[in-house]
Amino acid sequence: MLTANEIRDSFVKFFESKGHQIVPSAPMVIKDDPTLMFTNAGMNQFKDIILGNHPAKYKRVTDSQKCLRVSGKHNDLEEVGHDTYHHTMFEMLGNWSFGDYFKKEAISWAYEYLVSVLKLDPKDLYVTVFEGSPSEGISRDDEAASYWGQFFPEDHIINGNKHDNFWEMGDTGPCGPCSEIHIDSRSAEEKAAVPGRELVNKDHPQVIEIWNLVFMQYNRKADGTLEPLPAKVIDTGMGFERLVRTLQGKTSNYDTDVFQPIIKVIGDLSGKKYGDDEKTDVAMRVVADHIRTIAFSITDGQLPSNAKAGYVIRRILRRAVRYAYTFLGQKQAFMYKLVPVLIENMGGAYPELKAQQALIEKVMKEEEESFLRTLETGIRLLEKTINETKAAGKTEISGVDAFTLYDTFGFPFDLTELILRENGLTADVKGFEAEMQKQKERARNAAAVETSDWVTLKEGETAFVGYDYTEYETSILRYRQIKQKNQTLYQIVLSETPFYAESGGQVGDTGVLVSEFETIDIIDTKKENNLPIHIAKKLPEHLEAPMMACVDTDKRAACAANHSCTHLLDEALRQVLGTHVEQKGSLVTPDSLRFDFSHFQKVTPEQIREVEHLVNAKIRENVPLTEYRNLPIEKAKELGAIALFGEKYGDEVRVVQFGSSIEFCGGTHVSATGKIGMVKIISESSVAAGVRRIEAVTGAKVEEMFDTVQDTINDLKALFNNAPDLKAAISKYIEENAGLKKQVEEFMKEKEIAVKNKLIEGAKEINGVKVIKAVLPIPADAVKNIAFQLKGQFTENLFVVIGSVFENKPLLTVTMSEDLVKTDLNAGQLVREAAKQIQGGGGGQPHFATAGGKNPDGLNAAVDKVIELAGF
Repeated sequence: MLTANEIRDSFVKFFESKGHQIVPSAPMVIKDDPTLMFTNAGMNQFKDIILGNHPAKYKRVTDSQKCLRVSGKHNDLEEVGHDTYHHTMFEMLGNWSFGDYFKKEAISWAYEYLVSVLKLDPKDLYVTVFEGSPSEGISRDDEAASYWGQFFPEDHIINGNKHDNFWEMGDTGPCGPCSEIHIDSRSAEEKAAVPGRELVNKDHPQVIEIWNLVFMQYNRKADGTLEPLPAKVIDTGMGFERLVRTLQGKTSNYDTDVFQPIIKVIGDLSGKKYGDDEKTDVAMRVVADHIRTIAFSITDGQLPSNAKAGYVIRRILRRAVRYAYTFLGQKQAFMYKLVPVLIENMGGAYPELKAQQALIEKVMKEEEESFLRTLETGIRLLEKTINETKAAGKTEISGVDAFTLYDTFGFPFDLTELILRENGLTADVKGFEAEMQKQKERARNAAAVETSDWVTLKEGETAFVGYDYTEYETSILRYRQIKQKNQTLYQIVLSETPFYAESGGQVGDTGVLVSEFETIDIIDTKKENNLPIHIAKKLPEHLEAPMMACVDTDKRAACAANHSCTHLLDEALRQVLGTHVEQKGSLVTPDSLRFDFSHFQKVTPEQIREVEHLVNAKIRENVPLTEYRNLPIEKAKELGAIALFGEKYGDEVRVVQFGSSIEFCGGTHVSATGKIGMVKIISESSVAAGVRRIEAVTGAKVEEMFDTVQDTINDLKALFNNAPDLKAAISKYIEENAGLKKQVEEFMKEKEIAVKNKLIEGAKEINGVKVIKAVLPIPADAVKNIAFQLKGQFTENLFVVIGSVFENKPLLTVTMSEDLVKTDLNAGQLVREAAKQIQGGGGGQPHFATAGGKNPDGLNAAVDKVIELAGF
């Protein structure tokens, strides 16, 4: 029986024999495509080729791509673990043709690989073809059906609808019919009873799709119409886990050697046995699936967080923790202990896992511990809600309460339902869903973008000339209008551009397009599917006129200085902290730089100073830039160039070198380090478990910072009569202030005793109770001290109400002896009602409570109201 690793290898080797170039998997986390957070299909890394933005280096390619589907229309998250074949992270085996072969070869090779190489029984295979769409003028895909007809009888070729058999990249863009290959893994008796063709695309767990062959032959325009693509594309995707399951004769993906080693360790750690209990099994499957997603995401540079892609990863991790907490009895972090077995099984195909093992384990452990604390908080809050609901004689908690637990405290709704069921209660599901829908609408409205079709003026590709020029003669290739947040903008593609598009942490250039007729401001430059997009608030009136593209050179120079400084920082941090330091992200703007790196403890002030000194020494050396363009990647590695984990590099790369600092980089840089001027680190902090962040400024910004510091010191000296030793003067002032503060505290104690005694003298005896009331101009702390002193002195039959005003803020304080509390008097209830007189509110314990307000003039009335309510 073939192992999973052998199956993966056999696929790419088969297509290599058919003239395909084997390419590595792209990162699962996408950085330069605003339409996607994660790679959700094998074709993502080839989008710029499919869209025609760049030529294909190879006409035929094959790979195994790590994918993640947990958002948008490809969202299987809630099914993961409950069935046998849905996953968050999965591998997709694929082969592509860019304007080379088409349907005939794709279908023939698919059949050859499955039947001749893998020895699957063709009687168990069914294929689908697009049935056509008369409304769009598309007929049935008879071409694909005829090629399948050479291998299968007619009853194994099934018509499929648009949902299943017409693939689209998005609302616009390349699309076309597709053919799915399904396999029937049921028993012979089941097959005899019901033909497999009747179960295709019917969600039967044993009749599943394993391979989809997409025939991209159309382009969908913004108005919905279709036009033929000039170069047709073959894009196939086969679910690796499903294929392994089929070949290993299993009925569940989780029973294969892809997941079983992980599930075994989960069982060892939890003391549970897989197969004994369905709820436990689901939890084990969830954890086994999710551990892969989390580990690969961290490896690709995406840490769990509260925003965008980071939030998705945090949500997946928390889902796994919650299942382990509820069904596997794991009250302590344990998932991070599964990382070694994951690496043992997948590290050969994906060596980046082993290289980042320490970081993966550290991040996961801290995230698990954090969420376990959240679970405990949520459970306490839910218990409070349960008690209040029962006390009110109700059996259902509101959807708003359930949503608050979910949205504010991260408490999963299904866990809320589970705990409620155990307490004989339910949640208002419709109310919860309504609140969830409101949140989604808010997010959708904030992110909605209306995009028109590209208007093409001339054919061509963009040439980036920005490493050598900041001004360049160019022309517009195409443009389109976009609308977002009630703002209309225009995206412009140029034939040549000196504008650097936002990438690698460096912000995009701004500047102008100048023709003999007009000047157009470029407010930003972004990269979309590897294509530089220039963003303007208006279009040129003369679109076809030659023009000069001119970069804002001051902004560019400041960005270049900060970008080059990140390279010097990276090297210095490795020297000071150790070679474990890896870059985990950066942000380069004209004003400052931010550099994230792996390190497991706070960087000390002494280490920060040492790093600064190393970088500034390198700046003073004025080390010249050595730049290598289009360098074969193997040569770059021989130079010792540092690559970033989670980045996709081609066969040829750009390398930037400043002496011993050598890195893969596509950004803009200074011609020599002296142009950086100087660096000053302004902060060091934690970003996530095992990841630290340094923020710094360079050049003129350092001068501005030093000016501010000098001005502050001069101002402080002036406050201390220009004392020559400012530190000594401040120390003396602090000592004197501490002494005065102590004297004030002693004075206040004496005053409190005097006020207390005066209050006792003015007390009235009512029904055997000593009633003390007053309105005093003293601070809240003093009132509290006096109230507690009175309660300590008179342990029975004491009732005190004090109104106080300090800095124009009114406060109402009520305290009483414990024997009065037993007569059903409640200080909290009394102040809540009486506080209306001072336009405020408050509460507290039955024996002591306070209330603040906005109306000091109402204090006397508030005090009287308390006396009235208490019956004195």
